[in-house]
Amino acid sequence: MQRKAYVPGLAALLVALLAGCTADSGTEGSAIDSKAGKSTSSVAQPGKYRTLREPCGSVPGSTLKDLLPGAAELPEEQRQKIFRGTSAVTYDTDRRVGCSWKADSPDASHHLSVDFERVVSYDGAVSDDDRAQEVFATKQDAANLPIPANSAATDADGKQSLVSPPPTPATSKPATGTPSGTPSGTPSGTSTSTDGLQPRVLDDLGDAAFLDDVLTGAGAGSTAQRRTVSVVFRTSNVIVTIVYGEQAARTTEIPDSKELQDKARSLARKLAEEFSG
Repeated sequence: MQRKAYVPGLAALLVALLAGCTADSGTEGSAIDSKAGKSTSSVAQPGKYRTLREPCGSVPGSTLKDLLPGAAELPEEQRQKIFRGTSAVTYDTDRRVGCSWKADSPDASHHLSVDFERVVSYDGAVSDDDRAQEVFATKQDAANLPIPANSAATDADGKQSLVSPPPTPATSKPATGTPSGTPSGTPSGTSTSTDGLQPRVLDDLGDAAFLDDVLTGAGAGSTAQRRTVSVVFRTSNVIVTIVYGEQAARTTEIPDSKELQDKARSLARKLAEEFSG
């Protein structure tokens, strides 16, 4: 009777030992798979773009005619030379390229430049897109855009309140538009309101975008005014910068903000479509 009772007990012990080994093996395998999964998910994704577009051929001829009105009066050979543009000197055309154009007319001179920068992250934990956003944010901060009136601010308690922009210091960039009482090239009866024309963030272009508008003197000993409009936008890991400016021939005229901004934004939309296409 004792022999019969002993055998089942031994069998039960062996089953328990086997079950324990199986459980330990499964736990160890799960731990390995879990670590492997974490390692795979921590690898940052590369950017969408591996190359850049050719910049001098990125702006259509019809657009150049509109942006550089002075070229229309020139002989065909000179006009085509202007439209070909001048390539920027860069050391790595896979990372950065650019092109510029300039044309003079009796009324004004216009200049245009485009710059394409492909951002690559060398940190395995930071994606190309995230690194590009950091570079874009640095450019936006450098533009020192004014705080929009009645913009929402978040206090320490997480509550939003309306704030007004701080007073403009005397050394800040001049306001857009035509100063009151100053002659300009704006036709009589045309509104010179600067509402909506201040440097600002753009929410309808690429992944992120902003516009800057600066009015400056043309140089020492001259009272001629030059207006330069910059539109900068990011699409994935590429940052596009468009600079479009006009300098009036007469010192009594000031280049119009709205016209320059509209044309620069229109070109920016075309380039954004080309990159996304």
